Amino acid sequence: MGLGEADDRTIWDYAAAHGFTVVSLDVDFAEKAALIGPPPKVIWLRCGNQPTEIIEKLLRNHFAVIEAFELDDAACLEIY
Repeated sequence: MGLGEADDRTIWDYAAAHGFTVVSLDVDFAEKAALIGPPPKVIWLRCGNQPTEIIEKLLRNHFAVIEAFELDDAACLEIY
C-alpha cells in the first residue's frame, strides 16, 4: 500500500477510507481513537517491540476477542 513511511494521519485516513482496523504498538493511535472515535478502529498491542512471530501468535491467541471487538462500538482494543 506504500504506507511504510507514512505519518500517523495518513495511515489513519487511509484505514478509515478503506474500512481497515489499525494495529499498532503506538499509543498515538489509541489516543486518537479515544478522541475522534472510529472509523478506523484501533488494536493497541501493549507488548513492546517483538519479533513478527510473537505478534502473530498474540493476535491469533486473541482472535475471539478481536472478532467481538470488530462487532461492538468500542474504538480501541488493548491486547497485552
